[in-house]
Amino acid sequence: MKFVRFSSIQFFIISLVFVLINHNFAEAQWCIDDDPPVDASEEAGKFTSLALDSSNNPHISYYDGIGPDAGLKYAYHDGLRWHVERVAISAGQYTSLAFDNSNNPHISYYDQYSQDLKYAYHDEAGWHIETVDSEGSVGQYASLALDSSNNCHISYYDQTNQDLKHAYHDEAGWHIETVDSEGDVGQYASLALDSSNNCHISYYDQTNQDLKHAYHDEAGWHIETVDSEGDVGTDTSLALDDSNNPHISYCYGSVSNFNLRLKYAYHDEAGWHTEVVIARVWWVGIPP
Repeated sequence: MKFVRFSSIQFFIISLVFVLINHNFAEAQWCIDDDPPVDASEEAGKFTSLALDSSNNPHISYYDGIGPDAGLKYAYHDGLRWHVERVAISAGQYTSLAFDNSNNPHISYYDQYSQDLKYAYHDEAGWHIETVDSEGSVGQYASLALDSSNNCHISYYDQTNQDLKHAYHDEAGWHIETVDSEGDVGQYASLALDSSNNCHISYYDQTNQDLKHAYHDEAGWHIETVDSEGDVGTDTSLALDDSNNPHISYCYGSVSNFNLRLKYAYHDEAGWHTEVVIARVWWVGIPP
């Protein structure tokens, strides 16, 4: 049996956290809505994406990997109970969900069988599915956002060419562009739009093991390295504040070396700043 090793400082911090949790437990706590569960299928709940409608009701896109209802699924709560629908048969990995101004859901996802980037949306007529990109194996790590005109933007990984790509839709249809092609780039992508409908994407540069940020303006795409300290930049999540400054959460290290850390980066007028949020010591006998 392996035991967790804590320093005296770590033990003090953990004890303090428990005291604070117990002190505030009566005031606020997390509630888990699992009785009944949202979806009781054996392998439901992979590649989840959550969004709230204008009434703050939760909606979830996710992948069910087994059984007669396997595929891309969509669950929503109407204030009384959960409703579950299957959107696409069999396929449906790397889902990303967003709502337009009319509360219609839009989902981007990876069809692991055709190896295509696909897009589903719902209106009064029901669900509609389109193939966005089918050039090679494309669509992993898809991330979707809608601009102020309800046009879709999707960032995703082109596994065949090892590139970061961006697809967007307008009145003329779908348009596809390569954002970054320097090395193996584009995994763990996360997309957000600023107040001018400009795209921002955080992603992992596997070749250099760096966290990167790409943004678009009138001059085109710009790429910058956010963090290059060690193997850093997987599992990114990007959000923009009211001043359009990007904020990114991401992972440092890997499971194989037992040295995972949660990190946070933000940008202001002075440039990029990075912080370690959680540094974890795993097991006794494993070198840091």
